[in-house]
Amino acid sequence: MLSEIPISHFLILSTLMFFIGVYGFLVRRNMVAILISTELILNSVNINMVAFNKFLYADKVDGQIFVLFNIAVAAAEAAVAIAIILNVYRRYASTDIDNINKLKH
Repeated sequence: MLSEIPISHFLILSTLMFFIGVYGFLVRRNMVAILISTELILNSVNINMVAFNKFLYADKVDGQIFVLFNIAVAAAEAAVAIAIILNVYRRYASTDIDNINKLKH
């Protein structure tokens, strides 16, 4: 089933996810939305790794190993980021970046 789908479809999906994540990272002011955008960027990289591994080196599992490592790093990053966001929310009662900058001064 996977081999019937051309690699261009995976690359288009990955590119769309990456640029949606970059757009969300640059435009959103909420820390949680920025975290979700970062996760979207990391998942687009995972799709690329699996797709290239499947189509270039079908007999090896190097791409899947890198994806598992990337998922583990993303989970750790999300846990630390959520802890930071909770501490910021407790201190400033907001997760909006613009409001936090105003409250600092």
